Amino acid sequence: MENASNLKFAFFGTPAIAVIILDELKKAGYVPALIVTNPDAPVGRKQILTPPPAKIWATENHIPVIQPKSLTDVAVVPELTGTHWDMMIVAAYGKLIPEWLLALPHHDILNVHPSLLPKLRGASPIRSAILQNIRETGVTIMKLDAELDHGPIIAQLPANLPAEHWPIAGNILDEGLAHQGGALLAAIIPAWITGTITSTEQNHNEATFCTKINKHMSELSINLHDLPSGTTAIDYLCKIRAFDGWPETFFMYEGKRIKIKHANLDASGTLVITRIVPEGKNEMNWEQYF
Repeated sequence: MENASNLKFAFFGTPAIAVIILDELKKAGYVPALIVTNPDAPVGRKQILTPPPAKIWATENHIPVIQPKSLTDVAVVPELTGTHWDMMIVAAYGKLIPEWLLALPHHDILNVHPSLLPKLRGASPIRSAILQNIRETGVTIMKLDAELDHGPIIAQLPANLPAEHWPIAGNILDEGLAHQGGALLAAIIPAWITGTITSTEQNHNEATFCTKINKHMSELSINLHDLPSGTTAIDYLCKIRAFDGWPETFFMYEGKRIKIKHANLDASGTLVITRIVPEGKNEMNWEQYF
């Protein structure tokens, strides 16, 4: 079995959930020799140029980091081509991996995907599971190929989500599945390296897909005097929980944008909004404003 300290691998990832996976790998003794992440980007109202979380983690852990705008040109990433790699790992990187890179590592490129593939291939599997009220979610470790979330499956683990906690807030499910995916990846690496486990082709006929979440999807049409109940209320609650953190759901009232921070269903199945952020004001209870 390959000793953890001797395994030379590069890690491709960008947001906070990639950092959670890095932490799980480090906990098991697997530390990347190189981190590949997206370029620094403007953040917030003042558009301050900010490094991605994976770059911050790399700096804190004294690991070399590169931030190519694209991986299509081999010549711009000599740090990848000039090294022998045992393995590469991709987790929430945000860019497709080109075919020339797939052939580089000796033990392939493994991907941590936060859904039970072939369900919810695409850019937003966690938030889409909540949005579509799909409770049967989890994580998949797969061997990357040239198509989107198409490669053969090495391991899967369903999420342990008690029914009373559903729909769960997006940020919480992000973190939970990242921890679960990182731990599962660390657990299977030795067997993958030694060839004692193999991969299984996905059933492509059962594939479903999700689109990228954007802020234009987050408006709710609400009648303040008759909040939705029944199926509509569940749909609205799933949307509120799915868009937790970003882009956050909102509705318009007297020309002002009202963000919804927290909501639930009452005993009759009616949507109850409890915390809001009115435009130009701080977060408050619903009753403080209406």
